[in-house]
Amino acid sequence: MMSNKLHGIAGVIIDLDGTMLDTAPDLQLAINRMRAELQLSPLTLEMVKDSVGQGTENLIHRVLAVDFEPEEANAHFAFALASYLRHYHTINGSLSIMYPGVKEGLIALQKKGLRLACVTNKPAALAIPLLKKTALHDYFDVIYGGDCLPKKKPDPYPLLQVCRDFGLQPQQVLAIGDSSNDARAARAAGCWVWSVPYGYNHGSPVEQIDSDGIVATLLDAAQRIESLQQQRPTLYL
Repeated sequence: MMSNKLHGIAGVIIDLDGTMLDTAPDLQLAINRMRAELQLSPLTLEMVKDSVGQGTENLIHRVLAVDFEPEEANAHFAFALASYLRHYHTINGSLSIMYPGVKEGLIALQKKGLRLACVTNKPAALAIPLLKKTALHDYFDVIYGGDCLPKKKPDPYPLLQVCRDFGLQPQQVLAIGDSSNDARAARAAGCWVWSVPYGYNHGSPVEQIDSDGIVATLLDAAQRIESLQQQRPTLYL
């Protein structure tokens, strides 16, 4: 059930990996090339998906933990991170797939006059070229990578920064993402949050996310916002 208290929404913050683009095949290839350099066996796509969500450094720690105890993993971390980034820069976007309804949803949200921001934990040097390669970059007024600000999701800092950038109160802003990280950041910031049912979410069911609702696609989100804004405050969708 989605309350039409969202009728005052003026800005939308959208996650990247697992929400707009399925980047897991790119991540898997870069990770496995890095692992090959360490003479480690390749990881499956599902193992990679379960490790996504809290930034590149966390991803590398998790994929090293498959084979190494913490002390040994730490010893390999710097080499593994540099190797992964080198391979990922080469691969970035070559195997990624846009989820259904993404571009149509962005167009619909933009037509409604909503301010749009992309907030991702992916480093900006990877996120911005990826958004440009997939022709999504120009839909956003603001783009923050995981290394652009002092803190990243699930900390609320990036979402609060977007609110400041847009001159909006948190309750005027809706976050859309695929994982509990997105929801935790939105809750802490005081923003609304919807989840998409695809994506990664650390291998856990999307129904377990503490969000204000689940939307099938970004286009569905745009249509629901329009529908909610047409309802009286006492009604529910």
